[in-house]
Amino acid sequence: MKKPVPNASFSRRDFLRMATALGGAAALASFLEACSQTEIAQGTLVSPTSTLEVPAAAPEMTLTTAPVQEDIEPTAENPDPTAAPTEVAQDGIARLALVKTSDRAAGVRRAIELLGSNPAARKDVFLKPNFNSADPTPGSTHLEVLAAIVMTLREMGAQKITVGDRSGMGDTRRVMDQIGVFRLGEELGIETVVFDELPAQDWVMFQPSEMHWEKGFAMARPCCEAQALVQTCCLKTHGYGGHFTLSLKNSVGMVAKRLPQDGYDYMRELHNSPHQRRMIAEINAAYTPALVVLDGVEAFISGGPDRGERVSPELILAGTDRVAIDAVGVAILRDYGCKTEATRGKIFQQEQIARAVELGLGVVGPEKIEFLTGDADSAAYGEKIKGILLEG
Repeated sequence: MKKPVPNASFSRRDFLRMATALGGAAALASFLEACSQTEIAQGTLVSPTSTLEVPAAAPEMTLTTAPVQEDIEPTAENPDPTAAPTEVAQDGIARLALVKTSDRAAGVRRAIELLGSNPAARKDVFLKPNFNSADPTPGSTHLEVLAAIVMTLREMGAQKITVGDRSGMGDTRRVMDQIGVFRLGEELGIETVVFDELPAQDWVMFQPSEMHWEKGFAMARPCCEAQALVQTCCLKTHGYGGHFTLSLKNSVGMVAKRLPQDGYDYMRELHNSPHQRRMIAEINAAYTPALVVLDGVEAFISGGPDRGERVSPELILAGTDRVAIDAVGVAILRDYGCKTEATRGKIFQQEQIARAVELGLGVVGPEKIEFLTGDADSAAYGEKIKGILLEG
């Protein structure tokens, strides 16, 4: 019997609720006006031939954005005025937005707002989700999170948004179709890419020295050439050697299993290697994200990446520092009774995190992580997680 896929059930009611959370009354009114001009079939959002124009946010929900209507001349002090400033400041601090919420759409928007930077203005953005399988969140990225990020990036001035992935537990096109990605792409006017179907010239080979990959690894060219790469990951353990799968592990989906001209199985090498967790970190040296959003509304504390024991931390994290994101993610898993190797030893001694620190991919220790919060519940939970991080 075919297993139900809750993620694929993204109804008009869901979209209307999310539009209200994202853009207030103005967004909802605009969407309803568009609906009145297009016959909406049962189970669809808008006609497949139409493009949904996302309006600006209502005044009471203002995002910090760079100007997008006029050109800004670069200066010595600001060589790229539209670039997103890193959340790792010159003092070596990683600042992460933490929002306690069960509302994914509102949480995503609030977390990005708290960061106070704009990674998208006047840029072509590539958005990398977690579509390793078609299993319900946290087995895969929730469509509500994906849509919320897309709509927020649009408000921030993104010129073009492309979504793509490579599944590790199934045929990628089938997985994305089951989840409802292609339908959502039509509704929101975004492009979709199936990495498994890329030709040979659309893979970029990385053969860095002093790493644990025997032949190097190949990364999808759309990720390498994106003006801004945004990724969204889930909060979960990994039962096949990764120990946990957060932002660092999410990067594995950008790497080829096999190249069209090469029968070598890069993923077999990864999963059979005693250095698997170090190799995961090494993939991340090939790119720098403009933004990472972690959906921690639900989590797996055992099993994973597709199924596991489910808990509900009810939070959204956002930032640019993958080491900080993953360290905080592991601390949250521990707080909710994680039952895997992720509980052993100091958090910054976990192999994925330790290798990423060696490669200079993020903060060097828990004392360098600060939380940006906007309410008492989020601030209190941030303090609790800070304590777990400092204890190790």
